[in-house]
Amino acid sequence: MDERQNTTSKSHKVLLVNRSGGAFSGVVDVLSFDVAEILLETELGMLLIKGQDLHVNRLSLEKGEVDIEGRIDSLVYSEVKSAGKQAESFFGRLFK
Repeated sequence: MDERQNTTSKSHKVLLVNRSGGAFSGVVDVLSFDVAEILLETELGMLLIKGQDLHVNRLSLEKGEVDIEGRIDSLVYSEVKSAGKQAESFFGRLFK
């Protein structure tokens, strides 16, 4: 029951503009990024952004905000129980 209450109190926003850029809030950490993928840990779980020519334009972890540009093809969320353990298993599944 506590888990649901904590989830509703957290804030995460995504603003996507013409699939060519986006602004994300509620970001806890940027775990990895390159021109094809950006992996963010957000207040509400892991967010994998896939696309082409992706670049992080602005990063403010103090405010929990990230701005990116490039062609965005997909946004995929997954739950996070333990950040390190979940990230490893997530990458393990990607590279099988």
